[in-house]
Amino acid sequence: METLTKEIQNNITPSDALKRLKEGNKRYVNNSMNARDLTEQVKITSAGQAPFAVVLGCIDSRAPLELVFDQGVGDIFGARVAGNIVNEDILGSMEYSCKVAGSKLVVVMGHTKCGAVTAACQGVELGNITPLLDKIKPAVKAIGGEMTPQNIETVAIKNVGLTIERIRKESAILNDMEQNGEIMIVGASYSVETGEVTFL
Repeated sequence: METLTKEIQNNITPSDALKRLKEGNKRYVNNSMNARDLTEQVKITSAGQAPFAVVLGCIDSRAPLELVFDQGVGDIFGARVAGNIVNEDILGSMEYSCKVAGSKLVVVMGHTKCGAVTAACQGVELGNITPLLDKIKPAVKAIGGEMTPQNIETVAIKNVGLTIERIRKESAILNDMEQNGEIMIVGASYSVETGEVTFL
């Protein structure tokens, strides 16, 4: 497998980047992942990096970003926080990924059976978890009703959409880049049952 260089990254369009992730997830689901010399990739990327995408995912141990998308060292930026929410630090990291380092795609990926979303739906309050869950509450409120297992899954999807709205609203840099066609910002949901990523 090729290791990404600046030249390769420059020739990748946002649509190409999305296609790469979709194809990688298909390989992951089919257990036909690309063979890679990770040690060699470490050596090559030590001189610099040119990831084609930045993925914001949850810290859930069942959803490891590089594995889920069958990517190697230097291929994607990964940001992980419970409930795949954004704050100033995550936004700054995404802005660096795209504006400075040249990534072409921003993915916000939620997942099924998310503990953070479930906790937000159940009104859990505990230490620093409370303000984190507060960032998921708008999705809980938007769905409303009894928090059945199905409604909790619907909240998880809604949370992805609201997170994307926040990115566009709170990052003029990323919003402008998207408007100019330099990047795409998309949502996704990972199934912990099947390993499949559904792009929203």
